[in-house]
Amino acid sequence: MIPELRNLSYERRLQQVQLVSLKQRRLRGQLIETFKYLNGLNNVTLEGLFERDGNVRTRNNGQKLIIRNFKISQAMNFFPVKITRTWGQLPENMVSAGTVNTFKNRLDKYLIRNLQVM
Repeated sequence: MIPELRNLSYERRLQQVQLVSLKQRRLRGQLIETFKYLNGLNNVTLEGLFERDGNVRTRNNGQKLIIRNFKISQAMNFFPVKITRTWGQLPENMVSAGTVNTFKNRLDKYLIRNLQVM
């Protein structure tokens, strides 16, 4: 640890060293993995992990995911359930990116602009 930062809060230390929080890094990683799953870029077959909404009349990013309902509250922490709402908020030009690197670059810009919202 940097001695000058020892007595600062976690948020203040992150600002001083120009880093984002663990929560924000996890969100970024989950969104990148979701992009890979939806575009078949992972070598993993995860049948039923995500379900796309076929309704094209809604105002969304074109790759809307269906939020599943569960009877137990612990299910709300499952990866597909947690990320579905956030994925639906992303702009259309981001989720339709041609490559993972393009998606990452657009995502980083989006998260910087909307950091407080997410």
